[in-house]
Amino acid sequence: MNKNRFLTILTYAFLVLWALIVLFPFYWMVLTSVKDYGAYNAEYIPKFFTLSPTLQNYADAFTTVPLGRYLLNTLLFTVGTTALMLVVITLAAFAFARLQFAGRDIVFTLFLALMMIPNELVVITNFTTITNLELRNTFTGLILPSVTSVFYIYLLRENFAQIPDELYYAAKVDGTSDLRYLRKVMIPICRPTLVTITILKIIECWNSYVWPRLITDDADYYLVSNGIQEIRENGFGRANIPAMMAAVVVISLPLVILFLLFRKQIMSGVARGGTKG
Repeated sequence: MNKNRFLTILTYAFLVLWALIVLFPFYWMVLTSVKDYGAYNAEYIPKFFTLSPTLQNYADAFTTVPLGRYLLNTLLFTVGTTALMLVVITLAAFAFARLQFAGRDIVFTLFLALMMIPNELVVITNFTTITNLELRNTFTGLILPSVTSVFYIYLLRENFAQIPDELYYAAKVDGTSDLRYLRKVMIPICRPTLVTITILKIIECWNSYVWPRLITDDADYYLVSNGIQEIRENGFGRANIPAMMAAVVVISLPLVILFLLFRKQIMSGVARGGTKG
């Protein structure tokens, strides 16, 4: 066996081992969600399989707390936030990448410096602002602080900057407006990055916990993250772990499917964003 073949086998063995380590928590989550409540509590030594799976835990997840309504709230929050953010970051990235105005590079540098501010300080500022505007317990209050992102603007701006200037100048000679050029030329060329940003933002919104927990105390506006906490505190309690795991599976499934469907676009967009020229 030559050296290259040995290294290949060793690499694949390591990758398989790493995949098992990464996937094991998901397997354990699904396994626990189909275990009977009594059987689970009777396990003094955890078992890695079950001979009598049940879906009763999934029924409990939707009946003990209004998990369906929390899923709908999360969907509205995710779609609204992502749509508004795409408009904001696309216009901002276009301005920084293509438009010429005094102090553009300095402004962009200062803008990037905002990434150095701890998120905790941003949360405090946002909470104070939303409270003063009397937008607590509203979808507007949930959405507004998340409609922009310095990192996503930077990522998209780098993609826009790769498009040759000749295309822009030719479009201006033909009388094309900036917005039409953005819509007809730049957005189609940078579609992989936009798809990546969209998917990452959806995942971010779906997993959001701190801000919804802070800004809402009305169950009508709870998201799935609030619902899990409600299940833990007021629904099943700490004892009914299988029912809690069933709720987590239901919440996680849309994101897993989304990633599996668009994993190639995500990798392509991230790779394109890190390439110059």
